Parts: sequence; C-alpha cells; structure tokens
Amino acid sequence: MRKVFLLVVCACTAMIAITTGCTNKKVEGADSTTADSSEVGDAAIDSVDSAAEVIASTPMPKAADQLFDDFFFNFIANKKLQRNRIKFPLPVVRNNGTQKLQKGQWKMDSFFRPQGYYTLIFDKEAQMKYSKSTDLDSVIVEKIYLRKGIVEQYWFDHQDGIWELNKIRDISFKESYNASFFSFLSRFFANRGKGFVKNPLAYTGPDPNGEEVATINTTIPADEWSSFLPEIPGEMIYNILYGQKYTETDRKILTFRGLANGAETQLIFKRHGKDWRLEKIVAY
Repeated sequence: MRKVFLLVVCACTAMIAITTGCTNKKVEGADSTTADSSEVGDAAIDSVDSAAEVIASTPMPKAADQLFDDFFFNFIANKKLQRNRIKFPLPVVRNNGTQKLQKGQWKMDSFFRPQGYYTLIFDKEAQMKYSKSTDLDSVIVEKIYLRKGIVEQYWFDHQDGIWELNKIRDISFKESYNASFFSFLSRFFANRGKGFVKNPLAYTGPDPNGEEVATINTTIPADEWSSFLPEIPGEMIYNILYGQKYTETDRKILTFRGLANGAETQLIFKRHGKDWRLEKIVAY
C-alpha cells in the first residue's frame, strides 16, 4: 500500500523534483487503492521522461549552483548540461590504474532519477544538515554495488561559482569507512532482512492503519519493515558525501528519500557484536 502511494506521488510531481532538487515539502498524492502497480510504474516513467525533455531545453538557473542538490538534479536530467559540467579528459581510477575519458566517450548517466528515490547514509541525525550547506567545495556521489563489493565514487568540486565532475574512482568495501556496514547491507537486502530485524520493530511516523497525517510511536511486526520503502534494493544503492565524517560507530541511519516530494524513511541500525540489526523505522 505504502509503496504504491509513493510511486503515485513521484509520478504526479516529477517535474517539480527535477527542476528544484530535493526539498522537504510534501505533495499530496492520489488515492492508490484502485491503481495497478504496473500502471503506476509506467506513469512514473512517462512523467519523468516528459520532465526530462523540458529540462533538457531549459537553461539551469545560476542560483542552482549554490546548492549541490539543486545542481545535481539538473545534472542527471539534462544531457547537454551534464556534458558541459564534466572536466574532460576525465580521470577514471580503477584496478590500480587511471584512464582518461574523452568527451566523445561519455554516455548520459541518469543516476537514481529513473527509480524516483535515492539513499543516504549517516552516523547521526546532525549530519543530515550538511546537504543544505551552500559553503561546500567538494561532494562525492557514491554508487554502492552491493553484490560486487565495490563503491564507484563521482567527485564533484565547486570552483568559480559552478559545480563540475572532475574524477571517477572505484574503491572496495574494505577501503570505505562504512566497510562493515556495506558488507552487512549486501546480506541484509539479499535475504530481505530475515534474521536482522528486531521483533517487534519500533516505528515512528504516519499511522499505517489510519490517516497519513497522523504521527504515532508504536511497534510493528518485523516482517513488515519493507512495506515502508519504495522497494528493496538489489544490485545498488547510493550515498552522497556532503562532508559528513564517518567513524567506527555502533549506529547507522540508512535514509530513503523520494525525489518528487521529499518523502523520507529512515532505517536505524545498531551494531550487535560483529553484525548489525534494524532497530527502528522513522517515516516522514
């Protein structure tokens, strides 16, 4: 039920998402009880594609370069802008070697735009404010390949008032500050959370059985954890490093954030010995 609701909202407001970036503004969705999931998915794709056509023919406002998120959501929707905001020849560092990617070799990368949401990882809530900073000089967007054990990092810098992609670098899970957590997530999602969810599971957010606007603190059965997500990731999740510094902490927050309306679900994990467990869900 909640998955379909999120897809409907994404479809209805995709245009807003791409032109302005992620915000915390909520947009009301249509009643999803009568919608077929495949039809909703097709509608979302069509809406995003239509929005992309408009964005591709519209110059990005200069003000969008002040906030990385505003820039990036234009970057992943506008083919012309994307090519113009890459420093070619682009160094690609992988397998202990560096290749130089020429402009003619670049293919449009939509990153997480087609799926309608992205993920972020934090040690604590205070780190979430970094994404709203206009004083950032560098940001790294990570593609985390869960089954391959590889993190593909896209390095952006902010110089002369504009954001540009200046390097791509691959690292293994063991080279990341989130090494143990990434390895755990690979098993967690592959097994659909079985054996790694506290039962009952603490929950804060809209009443699952009532009005969307009502916020409650309760518990839910462990096997219902995934019903609050747009989907269970398979091959890949994303992370954006705005400057948050990771440490060997016993707590991680995996955030699912919708592109269209800023709808957000936080999965709060705690370490138990050498492994992790999902302890709480917070939904906005």
